[in-house]
Amino acid sequence: MNGNQTYILFNTVSVGAAYFMLGLSLWLAPVDLSTKGYWAMGILLLTGSLVNLVKYRTDERIAAETTAKIEKARNEKLISEYVGKD
Repeated sequence: MNGNQTYILFNTVSVGAAYFMLGLSLWLAPVDLSTKGYWAMGILLLTGSLVNLVKYRTDERIAAETTAKIEKARNEKLISEYVGKD
């Protein structure tokens, strides 16, 4: 396994353990079922929001990198055409 796969595996196991412990504490909480359901909905909505935020930030970074590559290639082409006019 390379470093990136190890990092992904570690994070996956950590998130799984955190959700397991959170679910267990939710199950054992001395509150009504409706309160547990409300807390569970909050956890699910927070999880969905975090996934969307991470995806948005990743897409934004990839778009910026792609734009930078296109601009760099365009500038290199302009420079090579300008230098080639001699």
